[in-house]
Amino acid sequence: MNVLFRYGTYAVTVVCAAVLYLLFTNQRLADISFPVDPDFLRSVTTIGISLVIEALPFLMLGVAVSAILHEFVPEGFIPRWIPRHPLAGVVAASLIGVLLPLCECGMVPVVRRLIQKGMPVYVGVTYILASPIINPIVFASTSMAFRSQPEMAYYRMGLAFVITVIIGLVLYATVKRNPLKEAPGDHTGGCRHGDHKPHHAGHPHPAKASLRTKLQASVYHMGDEFLDMGKYLLMGAFITAFIQSGIGRDWLASAVPEGVGSHLFMMGFAYLISLCSTSDAFIAASFSSMLAAGPVLTFLVFGPLLDLKTSLMLAGVFRTRFVAGLSLLIAVTVLACSLLWQALFL
Repeated sequence: MNVLFRYGTYAVTVVCAAVLYLLFTNQRLADISFPVDPDFLRSVTTIGISLVIEALPFLMLGVAVSAILHEFVPEGFIPRWIPRHPLAGVVAASLIGVLLPLCECGMVPVVRRLIQKGMPVYVGVTYILASPIINPIVFASTSMAFRSQPEMAYYRMGLAFVITVIIGLVLYATVKRNPLKEAPGDHTGGCRHGDHKPHHAGHPHPAKASLRTKLQASVYHMGDEFLDMGKYLLMGAFITAFIQSGIGRDWLASAVPEGVGSHLFMMGFAYLISLCSTSDAFIAASFSSMLAAGPVLTFLVFGPLLDLKTSLMLAGVFRTRFVAGLSLLIAVTVLACSLLWQALFL
C-alpha cells in the first residue's frame, strides 16, 4: 500500500505539472496528440484541478490548526473537555460542526492531532464524519438546491445525526486500541527531522520553550502534515475526476435499479464522484426527476460520510484494518437507516 501511495504521488505530481505547463504556455489539448479523447482528458484535468482548488484551503486550515494544537495544547487539556459519558461525547462530537464547520480534508489532520492529545478515538472519528455534513453551510446549500422540497434539508441533517451517533457508539463499544498510524515526525529515537532546527518532533521537549520556538516548530509541522495529507488529496481528486468524466447522465438514468438497489447505486455513485458536501445537493437535486426521495437522500448522506477522497486521506492517518472496518460500518448503517427513514417519513 505504501508503495502504491508513493508512486501514485509521483504520477499525480507529473500530471499536475503537465497541466500547469499547458495552462501557462496557453497550449490547447486539441493541438496535442493523445491516445485518448482530448475532450475526455480536458474534462479530467479541469475537474481534477477544480477539486484540488476547492479542497486546498480546508486542508491548509486543517494542518495549521493541527500544528498549533501540537505545539500549544498541553497533553491533558483535551480529555478534560470531553464528556465522560459516551453518549454525551458522541452527541457533542456530532454537533461541533455547527460551530466549527470543516470539510473532511481539513478535519482529518486536526482529529489525528486531537487523538494524540488525548481525545477518545470514537469521539474524534464521529467529529470527522459529522462536521462535513451537520453544519449551517451544508444546510443552506441543501435548502437552496431543494427549494421545491424544503424538508430535504431537515431530513439530511436529522438522518446524518442519527447515523453519526450510532457509528460513534459502535466505535466506543468495539475500538479498544489506538488505530492511528505513526504521524510525520512522531518518532521516538534519533532526534533527527531532516535539517529542521529547532526540532520539535512529537516527543518530549522542554516545557518552557519560547513563543518563537513554538511558532517555528508549528511551521515545520505544518509543512510535514501538508505534504503527508496533500498526496492523498491529489490522488483522490484526479481519480475522482477520471470517474466523473467517464460517467454520462444518460448512462446513469438507464443504470439505476429499483428498490434497495437504487440506494446501493447512489451510495456507490456518491463514493466515486467525491463531491464536496457544500455543492453535492445541486447534483442530487438533478436526480429528483429520475429517482424517489429515498435514494436521493441516501446520496446526500453517504457522500459526506465516506467517499474515495476521504478513504485515501483516512488511510494515510489510520491503520488499514480500522479504515476497512469503519467503511463497512458506515455503509451498513447508512443503508439500514436510510431504508428505515424512507419507510417512516418519505
